[in-house]
Amino acid sequence: MALVLTRSSTSTAKIIIALVVICDQLTKHWALNSLNNGRTIDIFWTLRFNLVFNSGMAFSKGQGLGRLIGLLAIGVAVWLWLSLRKASTTIGLVGTAMLIGGAIGNVVDRLFRGDAWLKGSVVDFIDLQWFPVFNVADSSVTIGAMLLIYSSVVASRIKAAS
Repeated sequence: MALVLTRSSTSTAKIIIALVVICDQLTKHWALNSLNNGRTIDIFWTLRFNLVFNSGMAFSKGQGLGRLIGLLAIGVAVWLWLSLRKASTTIGLVGTAMLIGGAIGNVVDRLFRGDAWLKGSVVDFIDLQWFPVFNVADSSVTIGAMLLIYSSVVASRIKAAS
């Protein structure tokens, strides 16, 4: 059963994207103001809030390539937006919107948290102490990708059964 992209589903995608970006930027603003001067906040077990800056990409790889990574993220966000028309399920639509919101959230950091265009570092603060430090945008990208994979698996099983 294919999802027909309607004005309502486009609005839903826009709302999800906006919510992800707003939550991401609000939590980063909180982290910048609450976790300065090396302060950490222990939450539970290994979870703590610890402010770090990442000028690279996932797992702090590609340090110093922020401008290139930012341009790629913008391109991916635009491509994902255009691919919304091909979303075959509501889960796929939500996953795509979460990916777009997460990409935009981190691009905002690169645009506005540096001394030159796309020279900013991404604000990360969620620290599990056994995994690289991340943020709400990173979580949204990960969850969105998992939803897209799930949606693809379900769609292929439905197609195989029919």
